[in-house]
Amino acid sequence: MRILFITDFLPYPILGGANLRNNNILQRISTEHEVWLVAFSKAAEQAKSKAHFERFCEEVETVELDISKGALWHPWQYAEYVLTGRPPEFRFFSSKSLNQIIKRLVAKVNFDVIQIDQVHMGLYLDAIPTNERNRTIWSLHDIDYIKFSRIIKYDPKLSRKMRLWVNNQIVRTWEPRHAGNFARCITVSDVDRRVLEVANPKLKVDTVPNGVDGNLYQPLSPSDSKPALLFVGNMDYLPCIDAVLYFYSQILPLIEQAVGPSDFWIVGKDPSAEVRALERKGVHVTGTVGDLCPYYEQSTVCIVPLRAGGGTRLKILEAMAFGRPVVSTSIGCEGLDVIDGQHLFITDTPSKFAESTVRLIRDEELRKQIVQRARDLVMSKYDWGIITKKLMSIYHEVAH
Repeated sequence: MRILFITDFLPYPILGGANLRNNNILQRISTEHEVWLVAFSKAAEQAKSKAHFERFCEEVETVELDISKGALWHPWQYAEYVLTGRPPEFRFFSSKSLNQIIKRLVAKVNFDVIQIDQVHMGLYLDAIPTNERNRTIWSLHDIDYIKFSRIIKYDPKLSRKMRLWVNNQIVRTWEPRHAGNFARCITVSDVDRRVLEVANPKLKVDTVPNGVDGNLYQPLSPSDSKPALLFVGNMDYLPCIDAVLYFYSQILPLIEQAVGPSDFWIVGKDPSAEVRALERKGVHVTGTVGDLCPYYEQSTVCIVPLRAGGGTRLKILEAMAFGRPVVSTSIGCEGLDVIDGQHLFITDTPSKFAESTVRLIRDEELRKQIVQRARDLVMSKYDWGIITKKLMSIYHEVAH
């Protein structure tokens, strides 16, 4: 098959969940099919990123995106988006050049499947001729209006809170309506699939979950150092920022009260000023790292104290594959087929979160039982090989 894959950024280097998902999927489908990749790029990463995908894609077309645009960039365009019922935050990803590249490729190549990845890239359906849209798939990593409605509650910045609220009101109606213009939609969880289907019962939506490379991520030996707690995430992403601030202020003191000084590792790219300010003895903010394995290796428990966000967390699947126990909020593990007390601990109050973490720190046998069941789940349901086969079956249905 000939597949056109359109996404927001070249998914390499792998610095987040979306990159991890798309990089794994692209590498696997390209072993048997021809793939064209279109995306924005960042100048500092472009050469290395393009070279990575040119090894297995037919063509890689990019447009550099100016990521320095502020919230007040083109206020008249903001008003235009609002008046035409399009989410105004999506204007940051508007590009005539990218639009022209897509039009040129569609005119040149008879694609069997055209996948547009990420909700904010959905506007590029306009670049696909109407008679070609019966081969289009919209892949949504989360449901935007759920994600925004959650973070609005915790965002301390009033101007940003108001901007997100306006965007959210428009996305709530636009997202399920626009999804009806695609032949198929893909979500990463059944939770998100049901939300879309309720909002627009005419949609055909499939769940293709996030995953992990179970062969690459092998169980690590137990850590014998002092208790070490690990959070992995994009540290310029509002839900992740809120999660570590919440954990640091309301949960970590309770854990240290019970087990003494503990190392808390915050690992992820572009930490915000608020996150950087948390650094002290025992609290480590790394920024971008090339390899997560050493941080998982030294950790005792992986924590996912998210109170906002959407989709599913690859960081949980990674921890399970590496043989590290997880404590999560219900939002943190939403959409994953996990059972509280069997694959991980799920709790939504600071005291219970701390209590579950302390139990895992103190009880080595409990950790062993949790991580074994979690690893079994990952290998049976969330390995990328299984997931790619499911995606390809959807591609074949759309193509035929």
